[in-house]
Amino acid sequence: MSLELFRLDDRIAIITGGSRGLGKAMASALASAGANVVIVSRHLNEAQVTADEIKNSTGRKVLALEIDVSQRLQVEKMVTQTIEEFGRVDILINNAGLNIRGGIEELRMEDLTQVLNINLIGPILCCRAVAPHMQSQKYGRVINIASILGSVGMPNRTSYSSSKGALIQFTRTLALEWAPHNITVNAICPGPFATEMNRPLMEDPQVYQTFASKIPLGRWGDPEEIGGVAIFLASEASSFVTGATIYVDGGYTAQ
Repeated sequence: MSLELFRLDDRIAIITGGSRGLGKAMASALASAGANVVIVSRHLNEAQVTADEIKNSTGRKVLALEIDVSQRLQVEKMVTQTIEEFGRVDILINNAGLNIRGGIEELRMEDLTQVLNINLIGPILCCRAVAPHMQSQKYGRVINIASILGSVGMPNRTSYSSSKGALIQFTRTLALEWAPHNITVNAICPGPFATEMNRPLMEDPQVYQTFASKIPLGRWGDPEEIGGVAIFLASEASSFVTGATIYVDGGYTAQ
């Protein structure tokens, strides 16, 4: 296999939740492989800072957008602006996510709804919005960022785990629907990564070590370690991979 299959020269990629954490790491990775990227965040200033960093470090074209993925009209605007700027959209990474921890009887209904709207409805809306463009060009790569908690349970994560488990099933089903259009749909399930979302856990030495003790590799992941998998699934190297769920978790779910 030629390494050229991993190149993304002039591909156009949208990364939701792309201003920080795993989203930023994947956006940087795709840009380093040649893609022009759209950084989507609910906070334009954060998106613009990340966009400038990636543009300066890779020389690629980068667009920053302020979008709430749980709002249909905003999602449609996101795709329209991408098409206006770049003329097409080839890759969609549904990474925007939210985790509100707590027991099921403690969480407010608005907390439960917000998590489901961002983690599950958001990716569905984004896929619906890119559908006509990817289908008309007979090409597309969709990567849904689920979680190991979509496959294994953990107390006080009912809304998050439910949303990620549903996202895995959505991935499998959409892969079947879109296969005739040469659009692949896959999911990445990260384990414990050193990201902003997990900072409350990382700052507690006991909790941090409890997690680390359950990971066969003995440590949390660094955000940059997800970049290679993202490039693979976004590139021609994965042309015969669809409906797959890839765990990037240091062996957590292998036990």
